[in-house]
Amino acid sequence: MSDGLFDFGPEPAGSGGALAGNTHASAPLAVRMRPRNLDELVGQRQLLAPGSPLRRLIEDDQPMSLLLWGPPGTGKTTVAAILSAQSNRRFVEVSAVAAGVKEVRAAIDAARAELARGGRESVLFVDEVHRFSKAQQDALLPGVENRWVTLVAATTENPFFSVISPLLSRSLLLTLEPLTDDDIGAVIDSALSDRRGLDGSVALTDEARSHLVRLAGGDARRALTYLEAAAGAVATTGAIDLPALETAVDRAAVRYDRQGDQHYDVTSAFIKSIRGSDVDAALHYLARMVEAGEDPRFIARRLVILASEDIGLADPTALPTAVAAAQAVALIGMPEGRLNLAHAVIALALAPKSNAVIKAIDAASADVRAGKLGPVPSHLRDAHYPGSKDLGHGKGYRYAHDAPFGVAEQQYAPDVVHGARYYEPTDLGAEVVAGERWARIRKLLRKPG
Repeated sequence: MSDGLFDFGPEPAGSGGALAGNTHASAPLAVRMRPRNLDELVGQRQLLAPGSPLRRLIEDDQPMSLLLWGPPGTGKTTVAAILSAQSNRRFVEVSAVAAGVKEVRAAIDAARAELARGGRESVLFVDEVHRFSKAQQDALLPGVENRWVTLVAATTENPFFSVISPLLSRSLLLTLEPLTDDDIGAVIDSALSDRRGLDGSVALTDEARSHLVRLAGGDARRALTYLEAAAGAVATTGAIDLPALETAVDRAAVRYDRQGDQHYDVTSAFIKSIRGSDVDAALHYLARMVEAGEDPRFIARRLVILASEDIGLADPTALPTAVAAAQAVALIGMPEGRLNLAHAVIALALAPKSNAVIKAIDAASADVRAGKLGPVPSHLRDAHYPGSKDLGHGKGYRYAHDAPFGVAEQQYAPDVVHGARYYEPTDLGAEVVAGERWARIRKLLRKPG
């Protein structure tokens, strides 16, 4: 064994591979409770269906290189461990933090030599492959391309940005989804009762369990680490209540039920604080939601809605800022995603406010629901299909780009709503300019006759 390279080759099939030696009583709870087969794997139902690539690789022993992409604690290392335990292959782990090109090539050369001797195939597990340089990733290519090794690489970063294209194209990309609250709850319950875990030695109150699920944030490893810390702190009493859990993990419980009144109250206060331009209050409610484990995608969606509903054209950058924050959260996840959310919250709270967008679409929708539909003016109708011109479609249409100022003076709305006013710009922020332009355009388009 050399630095950054771990060969578990001598172990017999089913001995545990990467888990060998880690099932003793003093091993971390998260390691002891690691699933031993696919049926014990929590969550990731999309990857576990009969005939899925993951099942074929593990259960049918088919050679196939995998790239596992997902947030921390969702089972990437577990999948590699199950592969090592259930396949008749040597298991070699390379540390992307400590290994260099030399170690990568040594692992592949050893696997190639093993095949040449008629020995077993090798699984090469690379955790945090995004930490490898381009040269290190290039060194993996011969082994993958010639199937000297079955590569299982794990990453928390978007592989389309962090993994070289040749390696990506030669591997099957599997995306692991964040675990749900129910998934985390099942992991906790199993650890409390399983002989490999706490074996019924401690009890967990419902209130403490709910807090632990929130603290986990979809990360099974974190949930088990916190549970183990709390169990150690109550070794004499054998009961983990909320105060004991708060003390053990040094995190106060945020009174926030994602399915109850607190969820709606805090969300309401959050939106109203941004609408009211109180940056500090908005950040307070954002922090409460984040610390309570609220889904960051939910927060981001609310910001995208608010950008149009409460700001609109008063600040045309508001919507792009909110959308960028939502995309950033989806790309990098938590906890770093809270920075993108805070960035957007501050920008939207400070932006000039206008509700002209929602008032405009509501007014237009009200007319439509009232039956004010009317036929489309003939000069605006589709004139591309045969016979359309004989029906008068497109006749008299004026092409806007040929008109002065790019505004063609003609009727666009049906007669029944011609002259209706939906968009009423405010005199706030950049909407002042938009309003002045719309007033000039409207004067041209609404001329009598």
